Amino acid sequence: MTTQFNDNFLRACRGEKTDYTPVWYMRQAGRSQPEYRKLKEKYSLFDITHQPELCAYVTKLPVDQYNNDAAILYKDIMTPLPAIGVDVEIKSGIGPVIDNPIKSKEDVEKLGTIQPEEDVPYVLDTIKILREQLNVPLISFGGAPFTLASYMIEGGPSKNYNKTKAFMYAEPKAWHLLMEKLGEMTITYVKSQIKAGAQAIQIFDSWVGTLNVQDYRLFVKPVMTRIFAELKGEGVPLIMFGVGASHLVNEWNDLPLDVVGLDWRLSITEARNKGIDKPVQGNLDPAILLSPWEAIEEKAKSILDQGMDHAPGHIFNLGHGVFPEVNPDTLRKLTAFIHEYSSTK
Repeated sequence: MTTQFNDNFLRACRGEKTDYTPVWYMRQAGRSQPEYRKLKEKYSLFDITHQPELCAYVTKLPVDQYNNDAAILYKDIMTPLPAIGVDVEIKSGIGPVIDNPIKSKEDVEKLGTIQPEEDVPYVLDTIKILREQLNVPLISFGGAPFTLASYMIEGGPSKNYNKTKAFMYAEPKAWHLLMEKLGEMTITYVKSQIKAGAQAIQIFDSWVGTLNVQDYRLFVKPVMTRIFAELKGEGVPLIMFGVGASHLVNEWNDLPLDVVGLDWRLSITEARNKGIDKPVQGNLDPAILLSPWEAIEEKAKSILDQGMDHAPGHIFNLGHGVFPEVNPDTLRKLTAFIHEYSSTK
């Protein structure tokens, strides 16, 4: 017996009526799941993503365990960078580390292009497997040029992005060339994922909140406009998300995308009052998941009420990713509450 396909997430992305508020969680695959932690004793992130059957299992696991309304492909935003000549290693407890950081226009000019079918076939194969296995939509994603550039210039994670911003200000021609190259890579990479079967795309500009509005408009928004304009014709919902970027949501609302992702710093009501007229996604503070259930339920209820009170659509999510310390039972209970509470309203 075939299970009916659950399209509530896709309908919410389009601002259409849903049976209840759909929910998925950033970093829902892995981290807090004991099955995943056991796998990580044997395999690295790189190992898992290069084995399509195993990667599909990790991607699908939270959907099976939590009854979420969408799956997000298990991979990293750094996945396409080696194809263009960036030596990146995901180091445990640190994150992405790059041994050949960008320091000059010459370094930017040396960057190559990506051929997804040749460079990342395992990503595409995983998507194809999941489309056969899932009865909920599959979200895939790409990293936004600013966030990718920040790793490429800093050489790894940063607290202040001083080198990135200094390069941006001091070498504007090199910066815009870097944005152009990373924008082209993102478009090609994401289109290949859609062709393979991805049913929605989220662009993560995790660290762009470090910029003010004026600098965002000058140094980043042109490439983001191009990316979303190019992807718009692919016919799948497009979601934007960044951390600490509440001051940029109106800039995102202007872009040719479908859903504005909110972190926990800006409520849905505040976003609507700012003029955000697209469907929104978010935005429970993931730290609350370590609190007693009563506190979690109260916060979730407030977010759901705001999402249901303000058209045109709401997808429940966290304001950032799941922490490793979160109990999987908490996410299972939260998903059930979201479905039940929103369906009765």
